[in-house]
Amino acid sequence: MKRLRYSSINSILMIFIGVILCACDALITSKVDADGIVYCSEGSPAGFNPQLDTFGTTVDASSHQLYDRLIDFDQTTGEIVPALATSWLISPDGKTYTFQLRKKVAFHQIESFTPSRYFNADDVLFSINRWRLKSHPYHQVSGGRYPYTDSLNLNKLIKSVKRLNGYRVEITLQKRESSFLANLATDFAIILSAEYANTLTSRNQQQLIDTKPVGTGPYKLSEFRQDQYIRYVKHPEYWRTDKLTDKLIFDITPSSSLRLAKLITGECDAIALPAHSELEVVKQQDNLVLDEEPGQNIGFWAFNTTKPPFNNPEVRRALSMAIDRNALLEAIYFDSAIAAKNIVPPTSWAFQADVRKVNFNPITAKKILRDNGIEDGFSMTIWAMPVKRSYNPNAMKMAELIKGYLQEVGVQVNIVSYKWSIFREKLTQGLHDSVLIGWSADNGDPDNFYRPLLSCAAIESGTNRAMWCSKEYDQLINEALDYSDIEERAYFYGQANELLAEQLPLLPIAHASRYQAHRKELKGLVINPYGGIRFAGVTKN
Repeated sequence: MKRLRYSSINSILMIFIGVILCACDALITSKVDADGIVYCSEGSPAGFNPQLDTFGTTVDASSHQLYDRLIDFDQTTGEIVPALATSWLISPDGKTYTFQLRKKVAFHQIESFTPSRYFNADDVLFSINRWRLKSHPYHQVSGGRYPYTDSLNLNKLIKSVKRLNGYRVEITLQKRESSFLANLATDFAIILSAEYANTLTSRNQQQLIDTKPVGTGPYKLSEFRQDQYIRYVKHPEYWRTDKLTDKLIFDITPSSSLRLAKLITGECDAIALPAHSELEVVKQQDNLVLDEEPGQNIGFWAFNTTKPPFNNPEVRRALSMAIDRNALLEAIYFDSAIAAKNIVPPTSWAFQADVRKVNFNPITAKKILRDNGIEDGFSMTIWAMPVKRSYNPNAMKMAELIKGYLQEVGVQVNIVSYKWSIFREKLTQGLHDSVLIGWSADNGDPDNFYRPLLSCAAIESGTNRAMWCSKEYDQLINEALDYSDIEERAYFYGQANELLAEQLPLLPIAHASRYQAHRKELKGLVINPYGGIRFAGVTKN
């Protein structure tokens, strides 16, 4: 309890300092008219196309502000609902999906591009075929990596995408897959403008499709300054009936205490990822609202299984046994998370409570390490995210705590961190020994955890941080997709859970609650259970 009290006092002091700084600093976002919304975000996006990046900063800045998808998830019920597709039919064999498209949906008009037509089937074909086909003229633009779709092997699953007419599209799969519609509703399945792409090709400016975006979403990108701010303006021809503010600004503020200070002073209307040590401060403010939802996420410690000795499951188990996860939860999450047993949270029907446990036992851990040739003085790296995420609000502090535990069993730790953009790039290259990171669900299907995090295909796509490839595991999770019945699918996921508990390519640590703090005058902002924040329909009094 003394540690918690100290943390709370320290947070309050930091917030007071932040309030003083906010009052003295003439920031770009300090004066916004009454019809504008300022959101204090935690970092800069890698770009403005979520097809290319799975990290939250990119998804928040792009997916629901700039674009739409064929189908969406209802933020309240989690059900799949129409979006750019008004309806769809599925063939009896479950392999062919026919989508009827919405008419009179306008793309953004920007300074360098004026669309001559509405959204149609050509845009669907362009958007899907870009990540699906290596022969597509835009596939290699911006690097040719599509982490989410590649991790699921969607490029191999889809047999063809056909234009039946201007407003009807048919997608045929190689085999039935029960999670296909859910994947089409994720943040990454955005629809781009084929006409804009053709225009950029004629100018030899193809790379601008991902940095000067054109979508059908509620807002248009106006201006972006790295590590400072993102400005958006209302899309005047937006097809939905949602109310929109004239302006939307992302004030990029990496410091959590400074974000909260800006919220208190009114410089921000909402903030990203309030620190768990600051939640009581938010609750005590009469003019602030704190929303909370159970987290569809997992924070974990992943071992690079391509590097000795981390390719040895006994070594991975010993390192995991050296860690007191309950102490990590208390120190990092402040009672706002539950201990993880699987990679899926308890709210998932694939969760399994009775899997093999990893108990805190440093004496046994040290013996296992010695039995496997790991002597006193062995050194390893722990990479710690430089940004806060709901699944791990303080990776640096967690790394320090783990370092202390590992010292007790004779293992020396070097903590590695970089600027967020560099961290992501180097992590994808597999330069780490281990990493503290996590995953937030993009849909309610458990496949959204099992394949992106640990499948063989997800190594190349960059979402498998353990670099672990198991043919047995892949076979289990792929067989689960052959069935639509939950009980049948749960059998295969149960087998996968047992295999993960035995092999431990990663140590599940916590499923954290999600929090969203905003000023009372902001109306309509809700926690999106599956994916990035949405500002369409959010207004200010």
